[in-house]
Amino acid sequence: MTSFTGRVAVVTGGTKGIGRAVAARFEAAGATVVTLARSEPAQAVGRFIAADLASSADIVAAFKAVAEEFGRVDVLVNNAGGARPGRALDYPEEAARAAFDLNVLGVLCAAQCMYPLTPEHGGASIVNIGSVAGTRPSPGTAVYGAAKAALASLTKSLALEWAPRVRVNCVVPGPVLTESLTAYYGGPEAAALVGQGLPMGRMAEPGDIAGACLYLASDEAGQVSGAELLVHGGGEAPRFNRESGAAGRAAGTGGK
Repeated sequence: MTSFTGRVAVVTGGTKGIGRAVAARFEAAGATVVTLARSEPAQAVGRFIAADLASSADIVAAFKAVAEEFGRVDVLVNNAGGARPGRALDYPEEAARAAFDLNVLGVLCAAQCMYPLTPEHGGASIVNIGSVAGTRPSPGTAVYGAAKAALASLTKSLALEWAPRVRVNCVVPGPVLTESLTAYYGGPEAAALVGQGLPMGRMAEPGDIAGACLYLASDEAGQVSGAELLVHGGGEAPRFNRESGAAGRAAGTGGK
């Protein structure tokens, strides 16, 4: 795998969960890592700069600090994201705007700030963190899913406009076993049971997403741009698929 020694990687939302795993993976690969988030953790990976990733003013200020200290950005991982769950029928307008500010407009602003700091000869990479919520509907995620679908479209447009100087791709995770998701399901045992329903038999770990980000930013992915890389354990296993598979095996037509 490519060594990132001498390269500068900026990770938004890089202080916990997926973002922290991504920051740690790039640091281990030799990159100089800058993490952006609202609150500084007890132990940040790399250089920490406080920024609200839904605020264009904060983002511009953060990249100005990066430019002054490091003079360049080779990798940007737009991990900061999220939205409150809720039914579309009565979803608050303020919350919907906040979701798009963070998941779409904040990503665009960070990408715009990064572009002039990239090497003119190419080799820079942006990796956006999407969600399977943006690929299929699910209860309570209409606004979040719409924002992540917009992010996927933005990814493809930037890949087209900014080639060959900057490659732009999107990692699309399914459920990831972070502390917040574990708490959402009611604890590790309950989360593990949910993961057993995936074809791969478990939820992704933050490190699985970090590995996908490292690949997309590496020289090995030099011809990969405008792509959506699904990291979702094989997707959902609908009931009819499970039943038809069992029936096929019983009839001697499956299980090969």
